[in-house]
Amino acid sequence: MAPEHRSGPAVDTRSVLGKVAAVLYSFTADDHGVGLAELGRRTGLAKGTLHRVLSEMVEVRLLERTGNGYRLSGQVFQLGMRASVERGLLEIATPFLEDLYERTHELVHLGVLEGTEVVYVAKIGGHRQAVSPSRIGGRMPLHCTAIGKALLGSSPPELLARVVEAGLTRRTAHTITAPGLLRRQLERVSRSGVAFEVEESAAGIACVAAPVLDPADRPVAAISVTGPVTRFRPEDHAVVVKAAAAGIAGTLARRAALLQRD
Repeated sequence: MAPEHRSGPAVDTRSVLGKVAAVLYSFTADDHGVGLAELGRRTGLAKGTLHRVLSEMVEVRLLERTGNGYRLSGQVFQLGMRASVERGLLEIATPFLEDLYERTHELVHLGVLEGTEVVYVAKIGGHRQAVSPSRIGGRMPLHCTAIGKALLGSSPPELLARVVEAGLTRRTAHTITAPGLLRRQLERVSRSGVAFEVEESAAGIACVAAPVLDPADRPVAAISVTGPVTRFRPEDHAVVVKAAAAGIAGTLARRAALLQRD
């Protein structure tokens, strides 16, 4: 049977490595749990062979079992990060994120834009950190997160149009779902260089974020600080978040200039 779905290149499934690659490539960014039958349809592997491959991939932590099937593990994300373009960003950003945590003692995030979502590539927090739905390698909508709005506010208007077209999903009673209201908020983000969220992605948390811009003012990433609404005032941390984002941007630009000279 020929596979009907594949997110990566075609592979020869006659080898063990090919079978493993077929399974890995069969997952999409939106999958949270895929059943055996669906994986069989996507990979074209026989049920018995597929079940054996899946079991071995779970054993070596390339996959995780869920209530409704299988999903890629956090280990796969970590492996990808070692070879991805975000690796240089993470290496440069980490000292700034750690300094930001020491200054605020609140939850600190680094996120990058992918499609119409933010993908979290770093998360630093301590025992006082807020309970946040974010996780390393996880995704959140752009329109209801401070990092997402920081990225949106510094992106071309076409991105906002795509986000609105996809639908402004309501996650809490405070989520902005009116396109006009979101657009006006993003105009303020563009002018000030900082974005705010108060209980828009999850109840009980507030965030402040700033974009990390390249020399052409395009967003490379964004960073945020998150705390519980009971004691955290995001506006009080806007200056240090913006300064950390500028520090990351400056260091990235200097490294890029050095590489070009070499």
